This record gives sequence, C-alpha cells and structure tokens, in this order.
Amino acid sequence: MTFCHLLPNGLAACQSLRVSANSLVHRYMGAVGSSPPSSRVMCNNVPGLVSPQRQLCLRHPDVMQVIGLGVREWTAECQHQFRHHRWNCNTLERDQSLFGKLILRSSRESAFVYAISSAGVVFAITRSCSQGELRSCSCDPKKTGSATDNRGTFDWGGCSDNIDYGIRFAAAFVDAKEKKGKDARALMNLHNNNAGRKAVKRFMKQECKCHGVSGSCSMRTCWQAMADFRKTGDYLWKKYNGAIQVAMNQAGTGFTVANRRFKKPTTNDLVYFESSPDYCIRDRNAGSLGTAGRPCNHSSRGMDSCEVMCCGRGYDTSRVTRMAKCECKFHWCCAVRCRDCLQTVDVHTCKAHKSADWTHPT
Repeated sequence: MTFCHLLPNGLAACQSLRVSANSLVHRYMGAVGSSPPSSRVMCNNVPGLVSPQRQLCLRHPDVMQVIGLGVREWTAECQHQFRHHRWNCNTLERDQSLFGKLILRSSRESAFVYAISSAGVVFAITRSCSQGELRSCSCDPKKTGSATDNRGTFDWGGCSDNIDYGIRFAAAFVDAKEKKGKDARALMNLHNNNAGRKAVKRFMKQECKCHGVSGSCSMRTCWQAMADFRKTGDYLWKKYNGAIQVAMNQAGTGFTVANRRFKKPTTNDLVYFESSPDYCIRDRNAGSLGTAGRPCNHSSRGMDSCEVMCCGRGYDTSRVTRMAKCECKFHWCCAVRCRDCLQTVDVHTCKAHKSADWTHPT
C-alpha cells in the first residue's frame, strides 16, 4: 500500500488546499514501509512537511515510526465507533487519501477523525515510551519517591506512563502545520486535535500493588497507567454526538456558536462548521461510500435499522449458513467451552441506488 492511500487528505486530491498536519502522520507511514530507510531519506520522502515537522522527523525517526504504526489502531477504533452508522469510517483504498474528500469538509465526522487521530498519536508514543522502544523518553520521571492518596501513603514504583511526553510530542508535530494557517479550518483542527489529546489523559488511572504480611497492604507501590484506547474512543464518540456547530468570531481569533441556544464549546468538546451529508449514496465529492450492500438490522429501530441504514431504498434478504459457537458451558475453574455449530441466519443488506456509479452533483 502506498503512502498516498493513507492520508486523511492528500496533495494530489487537494493541490490548492493546505494539507492537514494529521495527514502527514499517514504520509510517514507509507514512506517508511516495512524496512525504514535512513532518517534523512525517510523524512525527505514525506511530502508537505513544514520545517518544525521535518526537524522532528530527522531528530526522532524512531518516534515517527511509532506514529506511523499507530495509524491502524486509531483507524480501527474509528471504525468500531461508527460500525452501525451510514458513514462507518471506511477508508478508500483506491483513493489518494485515507478518507477521500470527506476530510476536506468541516463536518462533525472530520472533527472526530482529527480528534481520534491526535489521541492515537499520544497513545502510541506514550505506550512506546513505557515499553522502552524510544531513545528520547522512558517512564514518567516525575513519579518517584512517596506520595499520598485517599488510602494513605504509597511509593511510586513500576513504570508510570509518560503521558506528558506523548502529549508534548504529538502537539509539536501534529499541530505545527495548522499553526501556520490563519483560516477557520486551521482553528477548528487545532481545537479538535487538542480535545483528542486531552481525552487520552482523562483516563489515566493509578494502579497499585500491595506489600505486607499476608497481603495486608500495609505498604503499596503505585504507578500511573493509560486506560485501554477503547475508553478514549467511547468518550470521543459521545463528544461527536454532542459536537457543537460554530462560526468564526468577528476578530477571527476564536469561535462563536452557530445557534445561540447551544452552549459555548469547552476545550473538551468537538467543533465543526458544516452540516454533514446524509451518506446515503456513493458521492465522491462528499466523501460518501453510500450504504449499498451494507448489512442492516431488520428488528432494530436505531441507526443500524434497515429503514435508517438503507435510506428508504429497501433491502435484500439472503439465507446464509455459517459456523458459530454454541452450547457454551462454564467449567470450574475458569474456562468457557463451546461447540462449533452450523447456524443458518437471514442476512439483510441495503439495496443499491439506481445508479451504482459515483455521483457528481452539478
């Protein structure tokens, strides 16, 4: 897979537009490939880098590789969160960008992509620091000595995740391109990037190990650890559903709500400018793959229902036989054992629009 398939937006698709800093993460991933070249060759093969980004790339090629490998993780999380929706965060393998032209729209979907990708960069870097994979960081150096919580005194030990380093590096690299821009979209991207980074730190948790006679926990050793990335994804999904439509203020320095009935966005909220398309039909200009052929739930009344998913076009039903786990039993201690059974089920898929080609609205 070439790097131009791994961007939220690519130069070839938007030559007259400023490329987002997030997209450079995905350019890097393709430029690296499976066998990373020298840092200078590698960094020179990442198109569109501004000077601060190129310097970071040259100084920290190992961190850049971690960022590239983290793309799959946050993309998978995005697809999990949108699995029951018309837009399901699918990538466009034959397009010159990861999400096609969708990322060029200032929609709430773009807001989510920027936030989850920024969060993914933080998560990947921080995890690699703790695993000793990076030369420039390790465990959190501030978590040493003794401290006190609501359970008493404890000693810092183990390896606390160095979340502050992950956030600093992610902000320096991902935000650098946006900071050169003075337009509304740059401001929107910076806001959502920051919201994504804050979401990872929100779920840092303290873990402890007890020491003492018979496990009395008279002494404790504790460390700070990131929660599973799913928690960040779930949180940003809620923020997506509550995203706030905004407009630029008259000074061009910040946001004002598009509807006075809505609250002013905080730094934790996602913001967007444009309303989303309905994603019902395949429309390249809107970045929509449509819902033709998507499975739907015949008995649901939610977003995954056949009525909503198929946009009123109807659906086809086919009978499919597949292998499934059955007759599962719990065995002491501590396993669940199942049989493999053939199961016949009805599968419902949305009918195609009358035109199967990409639409090109005039």
